[in-house]
Amino acid sequence: MDDPFEHAWEHLSVERTGAVAEVRLNRPQARNALNTALMRELTAFAQAVRRRSDLTAIILTGGEGYFSAGADLAAQDERRRPTLLETREAAMAGPDMCEAWEEIEAVTLAALEGYCIGGGCALAVACDFRIMGAGAYMRLPEVPLGINMSWRSLPRIVSLVGPARAKRFVMFGEAADAATCHEWGFCDEVTAAGGALALAHAWAEKLTALPPLPVRMTKEAIDAVAKAGHHAATFMDRDQYLLTSRTADFREGVAAFREKRPPQFQGD
Repeated sequence: MDDPFEHAWEHLSVERTGAVAEVRLNRPQARNALNTALMRELTAFAQAVRRRSDLTAIILTGGEGYFSAGADLAAQDERRRPTLLETREAAMAGPDMCEAWEEIEAVTLAALEGYCIGGGCALAVACDFRIMGAGAYMRLPEVPLGINMSWRSLPRIVSLVGPARAKRFVMFGEAADAATCHEWGFCDEVTAAGGALALAHAWAEKLTALPPLPVRMTKEAIDAVAKAGHHAATFMDRDQYLLTSRTADFREGVAAFREKRPPQFQGD
């Protein structure tokens, strides 16, 4: 593609100052919900800058009151029923996006304000660091709705917070506020509400003052150790999603959420 900093993105706002880039999710009409178009743009940007040696830090952020409302499935093409093979391929949009951000050689920082839900949380944990405003929180609603947490994010979560807290966070689907995220290891620093982006830029400036070669070597080496078994643990999670998203329990979970009532799950 052309220069990603000159490209006319539809759902992203991209700026660059020296060796620091800022990428803002820009789909406010949907609270930055991750539809296919936005995920493709995030993937394309990450792939375009993956090995850019002129970039030291890339900051990913959202709106003032929210990072992302999570995956947006409402825009799927309903004109015909896709084959299972086509559906299985489409289910890789989220995992591919997270993997593309994880593979950027520059240091990535997610600056989070407000809510960071579902797929937005999966994207944030694919970055190297997370900085949260005091009013921010992270939440995964998938399991209480009747589906598994996919996008190959479970090993990333376990690496950050450990197995017991990962189970608690994913199974219960309860919001973890900024203070809890910091205590658990989900985020690296908490600042006043509205200050996450400025603090992320301060971190980025510290990074630009360091020698770039050992910084990249350090990131690569630590990731190689921490993520060596990630693919083996998650290569089937899209098929688990295809299974759980077709259950009666998933239909019940969504219906109960919309009707604001307790769900009645049957294990079917």
